[in-house]
Amino acid sequence: MSKTFTIGVDYGTDSVRAVVVNTDTGEMVAESVFSYPRWKGGNYCNAAENRFRQHPLDYIEGLKSTVKEVVSQCGKEIASGIIGISVDTTGSTPVAVNKEGTPLSLLPEFSENPNAMFVLWKDHTAIAEADEINELARSWGGVDYTKYEGGIYSSEWFWAKILKMLRDDPEVRNTAYSWVEHCDWIPGLLTGNTKPLEIKRSRCAAGHKAMWHTEWNGLPSEEFLTELDPLLSGLRERLYKDTYTSEVSAGYLSEEWAAELGLSTKLAVGVGAFDAHIGAVGGEVKPYYMSKVMGTSTCDMLVVDEAEVGGNLVKGICGQVDGSISPGLVGLEAGQSAFGDIYAWFRDLLLWPLEKQLSQTDLLEEETKVKLLNEIKDRTINDLSEAATKIPPEETGVLALDWMNGRRTPDANPYLKGVISGLTLGSDAPAIFRALVEATAFGSRAIVERFRDEGVRIDGVIAMGGVAKKSPFVMQTVADVMNMPILVAKSDQTCALGAAMAASVVAGKFTSFEAAQKSMGAGYEKEYIPDKMNAEKYNVLYQKYLKLGKFIEDELTNYPADE
Repeated sequence: MSKTFTIGVDYGTDSVRAVVVNTDTGEMVAESVFSYPRWKGGNYCNAAENRFRQHPLDYIEGLKSTVKEVVSQCGKEIASGIIGISVDTTGSTPVAVNKEGTPLSLLPEFSENPNAMFVLWKDHTAIAEADEINELARSWGGVDYTKYEGGIYSSEWFWAKILKMLRDDPEVRNTAYSWVEHCDWIPGLLTGNTKPLEIKRSRCAAGHKAMWHTEWNGLPSEEFLTELDPLLSGLRERLYKDTYTSEVSAGYLSEEWAAELGLSTKLAVGVGAFDAHIGAVGGEVKPYYMSKVMGTSTCDMLVVDEAEVGGNLVKGICGQVDGSISPGLVGLEAGQSAFGDIYAWFRDLLLWPLEKQLSQTDLLEEETKVKLLNEIKDRTINDLSEAATKIPPEETGVLALDWMNGRRTPDANPYLKGVISGLTLGSDAPAIFRALVEATAFGSRAIVERFRDEGVRIDGVIAMGGVAKKSPFVMQTVADVMNMPILVAKSDQTCALGAAMAASVVAGKFTSFEAAQKSMGAGYEKEYIPDKMNAEKYNVLYQKYLKLGKFIEDELTNYPADE
């Protein structure tokens, strides 16, 4: 029997990556990465306003570049054995489209309009709209459409973002026919049909971010949406009713894209999914093991048996959706709005004077300045970690809250702020850094405890992502704080690998995700075992974290920032 291969395409925040994987061994035979040039240049974004938009040309150029590169790396023999391709993306990352499914920003008149581009997952400009959705869901007298979303709708999600764009931009509002998630648009593009009423919409995206559920026959009712804002009138019928899990085929590679990529039109294209969800598949998630994608933020995934979870609705998470991760199992999502971003923030804070002074000095050439600054940046977090490792828990008295970018779970609240308390004149950089790492670990523990409090057991943790692979100090701290062993997935590219696994099922190589994982999984490279003494100390510190968090949240509720 001839060897077969699949392609996994992973769209991240900064870049897109494509891999070719041997379906029999899991060997990654080719890999390519493309950094989005417009995004890298800071185009269409305003961090001060929490506005983050991405141009579809970045996505299209990245798709062409990475897939063509991996195909060329493979050679003709392997390339001829490629049977499927699946895609994962960030989310919720929707875009306004016309009747043909063309993003408005690909039209000349909207080419430089950020509101006509993909609204990236981390865009928080729709906080007010999310507040309105939550208020109406509780008060309008009908179904609470947020109940499968953890009971709290987020500004990071589909409806809040759409409503914000409709309100802010009459030109986009009057031209847009429908809205499409990034993970739905790319498979449509590859199959040659992006028409919004015809593309197969992702169950993962719809269930976790758009309040889609079979209980109310799809999306929230027209009555609810128009009461939220008349601008939403009629939009529901221009979106979708049915959704599909990611073992389903979206179609086959179109002639145009087959010619562009050097592949066959017999190549099966899978329904898309979000990166963290398909990353859990790549990390070999199994029931009741938390899959923890640890990078700039975290996404925490669980799969559980529907019969066991029953009608139990877990409060304060990012949704529970049948088949959103693994078909046949209920997928539950949680996460932290900032994780590695907090460490990077502290590094940049420390380096601000150096960066400023280097830019002004005449003692060094420009090239040397850049190299020196980059070297220091690369070493700073490692140096801080090395020094912080030597500090025993509780010694410094410094305690922090990890809410620099608000709180995602448990109980989403974008208004919350980060805190560093207990500072003295003796508090040095390693002590503060340790407190920040402990805060992110406490945030992780809060998520685990919410699941357990709601009757969902957690038997273990599987970690993946940049922090999991590169930061032993952080990982040991998280293991100690949660008092649970943590397995680290061996693959550096669990999201792309998960997409390749999904593609193997879509193409018929395997009949289930479990079979694909067994054949293509890379296993684990390390296990962090909690230190019993540190775990006991962290039990005490965690209670202080909760107490400080309650105080800050109560104060912000009583005295909002705009008063």
